Amino acid sequence: MSTPFRDGLFVALQYVLPHHFISRMVFAMTRWRSPLVQPAIRAFVKHFKVDMAEAAEESPASYATFNAFFTRALKPELRPLAEGEDVVACPVDGTISQLGRIEDGRIFQAKGHDFSLVELLGGDLSRADAFRNGQFATIYLSPRDYHRIHMPLAGALTQMIHVPGRLFSVNPVTVERVPRLFARNERVAALFDTDVGAMGVVLVGAMNVAAIETVWSGLVTPPHGHEIGVWNYGKHVSVHLPRGEEMGRFNMGSTVILLLPDAMSFHPNLAAGMTVRMGEAFAQSASWPINSDESAAQT
Repeated sequence: MSTPFRDGLFVALQYVLPHHFISRMVFAMTRWRSPLVQPAIRAFVKHFKVDMAEAAEESPASYATFNAFFTRALKPELRPLAEGEDVVACPVDGTISQLGRIEDGRIFQAKGHDFSLVELLGGDLSRADAFRNGQFATIYLSPRDYHRIHMPLAGALTQMIHVPGRLFSVNPVTVERVPRLFARNERVAALFDTDVGAMGVVLVGAMNVAAIETVWSGLVTPPHGHEIGVWNYGKHVSVHLPRGEEMGRFNMGSTVILLLPDAMSFHPNLAAGMTVRMGEAFAQSASWPINSDESAAQT
């Protein structure tokens, strides 16, 4: 049972734990082929109440490693895309932590905490300009969730930025207590040009998130580095992904931050604390109908 003392101790311990060493161990263990894999998967499914009926392969025996299970595919018919190519589709299954306007280059994290858009994107002012007074949505992926990330809109990749950092947990307790959490954790930001303007999808690492990968570059982290890495696309290497296409995946739970330009409007049904599913209508460039009966999220 959660208490203020236990929560405070949990967060305090994270400041001294060897984040990257723990994650490297998790990375290795989740790729072991062992007789212990199937019992581990079954225990995980039971503890976190994972709905295996949604998985393309429902039986734990179908997965040779724990990582294969954790990054499992879903039955495609269960995540239909919202109609309209200009409608932003939710990129992941998860829970909305926060969403709203980026106020003068600052993103709201939790009561009493915000962080810099420029810092989130690796410290480059010009990179952040397209989103300075735009919109953001922070979506938390719990251990039970589907861990593949999909394109909210069709877009051409312009830059990928890998920002080294810590690996604090991204669960709600830690988000409420660690200042600038998402600008401190290791992350991979993918920036796109779309028909409605710039779009950013930031994949934030966390404790036990032993790997972040994208479909165009494969594994981005690990290995852990100390310098910010920037890859430019479009001139010599072209990457264009349709709306709904897989763009990357996490190992273990983490967070995605979606960045949109000022002209976008979130669906009026969306709010912090709401459960969302990949493919649902999330935002669009025009105003939503005032009396819309459409439900954009499942609670």
